[in-house]
Amino acid sequence: MSDLITPDLVTLDENLGTDKTAVIGHLARGVVAAGRATNYEDLYADAMARESKTATGVPGGIAIPHCRSAAVTQPTLAMARIRPAVDWGAKDGPADIVFFIAAPEGADQEHLQLLAKLARSLIRKDFTASLRSATSPVQIVELVDGALGLGPAPDSAGSAAGAGGAAAAGAATGATAVGSDAGSHDAGSRNGGSRDGGSRDGGQADGTGDGGHGADAPASAGGTGATQTDTSRSRHLVAVTACPTGIAHTYMAADSLAAAAAERGVDLQVETQGSAKSTPLDPSVIRNAEAVIFAVDVDVRDKGRFAGKPLISGPVKRGIDEPGVMIDEALNAVNDPNARRVSGGGGGGEENEGGSGSGGEGFGGQLKRALLTGVSYMIPFVAGGGLLIALGFLLGGYELALSVDDVANGDRMLDGTSLLNPPPEGIIAYLGAVFWKIGSLSMGFLVPALAGYIAYALADRPGIAPGFTAGAVAVFMDAGFIGGIIGGLLAGYAARWIGGWNVPSWMRGLMPVVIIPLLASIIASGLMMLVLGGPIAALTLGLNDWLTGLTGVAAIGLGIILGLMMGSDLGGPINKVAYAFAVAGLGEGSFENQVPWEIMAAVMAAGMVPPLGMAFASTVLAKNQFSMALRENGKAAWLLGAAFISEGAIPFAASDFFRVIPSTMLGGAVAGAICLGTGVTSQAPHGGIFVFFAIGNLLMFIVAILAGAAVTGFVYVALKRFVKPRKKVEEPAIA
Repeated sequence: MSDLITPDLVTLDENLGTDKTAVIGHLARGVVAAGRATNYEDLYADAMARESKTATGVPGGIAIPHCRSAAVTQPTLAMARIRPAVDWGAKDGPADIVFFIAAPEGADQEHLQLLAKLARSLIRKDFTASLRSATSPVQIVELVDGALGLGPAPDSAGSAAGAGGAAAAGAATGATAVGSDAGSHDAGSRNGGSRDGGSRDGGQADGTGDGGHGADAPASAGGTGATQTDTSRSRHLVAVTACPTGIAHTYMAADSLAAAAAERGVDLQVETQGSAKSTPLDPSVIRNAEAVIFAVDVDVRDKGRFAGKPLISGPVKRGIDEPGVMIDEALNAVNDPNARRVSGGGGGGEENEGGSGSGGEGFGGQLKRALLTGVSYMIPFVAGGGLLIALGFLLGGYELALSVDDVANGDRMLDGTSLLNPPPEGIIAYLGAVFWKIGSLSMGFLVPALAGYIAYALADRPGIAPGFTAGAVAVFMDAGFIGGIIGGLLAGYAARWIGGWNVPSWMRGLMPVVIIPLLASIIASGLMMLVLGGPIAALTLGLNDWLTGLTGVAAIGLGIILGLMMGSDLGGPINKVAYAFAVAGLGEGSFENQVPWEIMAAVMAAGMVPPLGMAFASTVLAKNQFSMALRENGKAAWLLGAAFISEGAIPFAASDFFRVIPSTMLGGAVAGAICLGTGVTSQAPHGGIFVFFAIGNLLMFIVAILAGAAVTGFVYVALKRFVKPRKKVEEPAIA
């Protein structure tokens, strides 16, 4: 039997509440009670954080909330068959069967593959019908073990194997092989054999086919291996599926697309870039494909392999909800000269080009994604550098930066010295100088990294070198982070444009490693040096002078604006714009110009307020006005808020958006105003109260946070008491 699920982790036909937060709370408590997780608050918070990224409801009345969590000690499945059903974001209505997948941070491949296989089984109607008709938790466990190939397969599941299949796990999808070539991937074998227990029998998408199509199906569409037909006349497509967690949606989308392709007689090979091992598609398979489908919520690895192919892209959930539509769009794109294509350089922005098909990204969305990608890759340089500088000050004293230049730069202290031969100032001051120097060097990469990874987001790997070069030019021209952003965009779009050139076959191998970096660097850095660098430097100087001159009401006004942005969407795009502004300017801070540090402190304090305010309201002010699930979430929100994780307030906003968001915006505005009004500084871009040593005027930082959280809590409780909630408009279910 499987060690993933036991009868005590199964709940049958109970009323667990009317929203998914209550259901997830119940299942998470069950996992902790079974001794498979150490801390309910952390597990619940991780599950809800994953839930906030993409709805986990799938067609057929199924929901699969899942997460990786440091609190989980053993890979676990918890299942609930609930009455009444609860809305989980699926198009065809609420879910009555919920599987909660809890994986440890470092789950082994074997368990991850089993979890992925369960997710695949849940798109089969016969399997879900068996789950609905089971009369006891023991039966549920037996059904799951059968689907995973760890016990005798129940008749209903086994019947899907078909005449020629080997349904060892009863996990047939009747779809194309998911992998690189015959039998090489965990999803199944091209010839109908089973690697992970999955039989490819050419049946229907719901797994109920009898295998009669096996002999006539293309080899990759589920032929049994007894008789294979010539696939040369078949349509050939490839696809990549990926989701942020890589446990469930990645594999369900793969099988849904594969099943839809099999129904149309299309040879589809899918690469699942998930947690349970990822086997790249064979280059010959990609070469023979007529078009490519990306059903992903994260960047596709090595997009350059698909250069020139017509492209249909969309979120991973679209691959589950509308697999047939995506297959049809891909087939139509083959003969459409205006169809979107993967750029020759493996560009990251090809999804956004004009052409047929839906699910594309507009120019504004593309620009936002590129900027946020640049900021996300830049943050480790800023975080490491800023904290090291702060530690240097902590050990060496602020005189380290305020004394003569040779000491401030660490040159004299570090010249010819070592742990065995420290300078006259002593070993502690010496370590402070070492940390300060390492931090300063790390911060020196801020603008080049920002520019480099903006270009990477637009043009994949060929854009990195031109982007870093343009960022270095921006530093040389004193153009600051604004120059880095513009240089990165120039490099990315130039690399992407060059990558789209039609070149002779002998030149294609040189494009991503020589030609694109060379020409894109000339274009982007040349424009920065010869045309744009000077004006941008003047603009940067003017902006710095304006920010440095902010005092009194003006500074408080900026704090209010930043606080409102941080509290408006709890980690969403508006929040990220304010955060990106603060982080990008952090490298400009110094003891002579502390305004960038003050902006960072205001943004961090305001971002801590929403979860802390909701925690204060739900666990202190008015416990009886909150459900048990939200009270439990409020306990977790104390820690999340202290660590500057604004998403800790999302469960509250999800259940009461129109009263939570005004409360968090007001509290954020108060915290931002106090910070900028009193000169609080932060040299760290993240960490909340846990980076206290990097905070200047720590007392007022704490006062700002407490004041903001109090305002949020009191306002929200007042709104709950005196303002009726806005009723949700029920949308008709889509069949």
